[in-house]
Amino acid sequence: MAAFLQHAPVAPPPHRSYDDLTDAEVEEIGRTLDALRQEVLANRGARDAAYIRRVIATQRCLEVAGRLVLLGSRSRPAWWVGTAALTLSKVLDNMEIGHNVLHGQWDWMRDPRIHSSTWEWDHASAPEQWRRAHNDRHHVNTNVLGKDNDLGYGILRVDEAQEWSPRHLAQPLWNFVNACIFEYGIAMYDLDLGESLRSGRGFTAEQKDEMRVTARRVARNALRDYVLHPALSAPTGSARTTLTANLVANLARNVWSHSVIMCGHFPEGVETFEVDELDEHETRGRWYVRQMLGSADISGPWLLHVLCGNLSHQIEHHLFPDLPSNRYREVAGPVRELFERHGLAYHSAPLLRQVASAWHKVLRLSVPSRGRHVAASA
Repeated sequence: MAAFLQHAPVAPPPHRSYDDLTDAEVEEIGRTLDALRQEVLANRGARDAAYIRRVIATQRCLEVAGRLVLLGSRSRPAWWVGTAALTLSKVLDNMEIGHNVLHGQWDWMRDPRIHSSTWEWDHASAPEQWRRAHNDRHHVNTNVLGKDNDLGYGILRVDEAQEWSPRHLAQPLWNFVNACIFEYGIAMYDLDLGESLRSGRGFTAEQKDEMRVTARRVARNALRDYVLHPALSAPTGSARTTLTANLVANLARNVWSHSVIMCGHFPEGVETFEVDELDEHETRGRWYVRQMLGSADISGPWLLHVLCGNLSHQIEHHLFPDLPSNRYREVAGPVRELFERHGLAYHSAPLLRQVASAWHKVLRLSVPSRGRHVAASA
């Protein structure tokens, strides 16, 4: 028995959390990450610019090729090829290009065609509305209950600290519906429609103006995908198949985007934070630690990272939202080493495992948690 105990594996120590770190450790983390960021900023250049221009060119070629092939989509092979090309173009447009350009990751190039202030994308949400909701609120208040509306988008309970109400019983269904119409869900979220409706205060004049902008965008994109493109296919008898191809491409883009983004903050083990546990004057180091513990990565090959918009490196993205997305893979190693040095959990797993974990949380928290107060009404 003594020999067995001598050679028995020792259980690893539990991972540390936000409050376990000393001020000295937090300062060291801040200095290390600041230095890593400055190193990347200092050597951005032609290689990075060539990368984003190559991705943009690929996306546009895929869209043109897909729409041309779908003009003859009565042929089943043509339908599959055209739909796949159109889907990939929409995924690249939203994820690796639109999301990252609107973060200002490529503003340093001084190219007015690839700039956060001028970029246009294939999405229901207007760029300026998306930047306000995503860059100015979500990234500042990552996973802070009551401040980060991305934490469940106002329709999901994704943490035990969130009060349960009977409406949460339906959240698996709402999450599925949200996945299918994700671009429209994000547009409504960016407009703060849910908060305005729940409060009963009505819509401000500014919201009404923004709603009109969003409505025009939705109508324009629907006209292109569901009227004009099928109409161009009518002479070859492919109007119906082109219509279904556009529907499938938009659905696939929405479900893919929703899945990737769920993996970034919703899997089991990712930390959330309450306002009263945060310092009113949060230091840069503490902000870094909150990003580290409130995010999760997806592991996989380089193509998966590109199709994820490199949000597969969600931890690195939240630490350095303004760095070029193609650099996240190279900083992931040093970041992971920093986690390990301080005993922090670096949440990374393959896509299917992370999606399953996020959905498990949505299902688990759709019912009351034991010992927690239950709201009287929805």
